[in-house]
Amino acid sequence: MNQKKTLAVVGGGPAGLMAAEVLSAAGVQVHLYDAMPSVGRKFLLAGRGGLNLTHSEPFDVFASRFGDRQAQVQPMLEAFGPRQMQDWAHGLGIETFVGSSGRVFPKDMKAAPLLRVWLHRLRAAGVQFHMRHRWLGWENDQAPATALRFGALQGEQQARPDAVVLALGGASWSRLGSDGAWWPWLHARQVALAPLQPANCGFDVGWSEHFASRFAGHPFKSVALSFTDRQGRSFARKGEFVATATGIEGSLVYAAAALLRDEINASGGEGATCHIDLLPDRTAAQVAAAVNHPRGARSLSSHLKSRLGLDGIKSGLLHEQLSREDMHQSQRLAEAIKALPLRVRAARPVDEAISTAGGVRFDALDANLMVTALPGVFCAGEMLDWEAPTGGYLLTLSMASGAAAAHSALRWV
Repeated sequence: MNQKKTLAVVGGGPAGLMAAEVLSAAGVQVHLYDAMPSVGRKFLLAGRGGLNLTHSEPFDVFASRFGDRQAQVQPMLEAFGPRQMQDWAHGLGIETFVGSSGRVFPKDMKAAPLLRVWLHRLRAAGVQFHMRHRWLGWENDQAPATALRFGALQGEQQARPDAVVLALGGASWSRLGSDGAWWPWLHARQVALAPLQPANCGFDVGWSEHFASRFAGHPFKSVALSFTDRQGRSFARKGEFVATATGIEGSLVYAAAALLRDEINASGGEGATCHIDLLPDRTAAQVAAAVNHPRGARSLSSHLKSRLGLDGIKSGLLHEQLSREDMHQSQRLAEAIKALPLRVRAARPVDEAISTAGGVRFDALDANLMVTALPGVFCAGEMLDWEAPTGGYLLTLSMASGAAAAHSALRWV
């Protein structure tokens, strides 16, 4: 019976490819559609600096990284989580290792070899790939939920599979295919959607021209960032980030991005103030003692460099944020070194973000990831309303949700 069934997967990112793998393994005919000339483009770009597959931390900690969506996503992760992710890579002949941060990488750190082997296996399993096929919604308002329209080079195409897995991504990195163009089609069919917002993103600060010209692109190393929002939710972590021409970005900023973004939204656009500890490995008392140490004829900058190692961009940030009077008031300066207020005014545009928050709300789906308003249509990946920090969480849940949606589609047919 399965041989007579045809299922469509729309979207060729990790979630869609995993859905295609599960479906093809069950013996159904799988057609995968993608608007781009080739699949996995965002996957390849994300892996240029070293493909972070997943994380090796305990499962309960891993699941907690999904915050308010933990209850919805944990069942998917229990079926295909960090351990299964590594086993899957090993099944493709890709050796992995655990880095010092606990993150899991392919031994050669590259995404391209993994994707190449994966696609070979999918094609051998009979998956048919339809490139440059942009989903345009449904045939008409009265058409079945599985009656699909595609824009292709040869003109408009139609397909009527027995079930559909939508894995269309979010709205970041649109040049690679994740452009959120699916939003109006689902909205028109009364599917509940949460606004698409930047996640794991940078923020605008509004530097002076002097600071931006001198320090854009320079890293803040060995600092700590802390923030507490109006609801009492807190973030505090040591790490690194980078100054940009307009503000800040980088791993430490991305980790706090959801709280900062939500606080900016709640403030009506007034911004959010975090605090930067420029010397997290020194106590407040040690910093105060060094600042108050007699400096003789040395300049303040020379004194801070000599006693505390503060120079470069860290010194520049102090001068950017503090008045001349505060810089020469020892107590105020010492306090600022340990907790310098930094107001971020706006998140960078969603297309620049690493990932996207918002999307198809879980209350628009049944327990099997089927859209209740669209029988036979299942959703997976980043187009669902969840977000997570970087560190392997995004890729693992994208693939876990692709597998879950595919298993549900099989039961449906």
